[in-house]
Amino acid sequence: MTKPDLCPGTANIRTPTLRIKLCPNCGGEVEIFSTDTEVSCPGCGFEIYNNLESCIQWCKYARDCVGEDNFQKFKK
Repeated sequence: MTKPDLCPGTANIRTPTLRIKLCPNCGGEVEIFSTDTEVSCPGCGFEIYNNLESCIQWCKYARDCVGEDNFQKFKK
């Protein structure tokens, strides 16, 4: 199998982007990168999960496209 071209659907995994989410527990701002699966709120410690939707779940080329470490991290 030849390595596929990198698809645009995994751009935020290959090059992390930062999002600010509000903690549902205390309302504080929480920084979460697109490559984080979860982070703790700095204000109260509540676990915030990244609701990443990606083609990693179904694409047969995902492992080659994002690399083994990211593939294992997001396949769970």
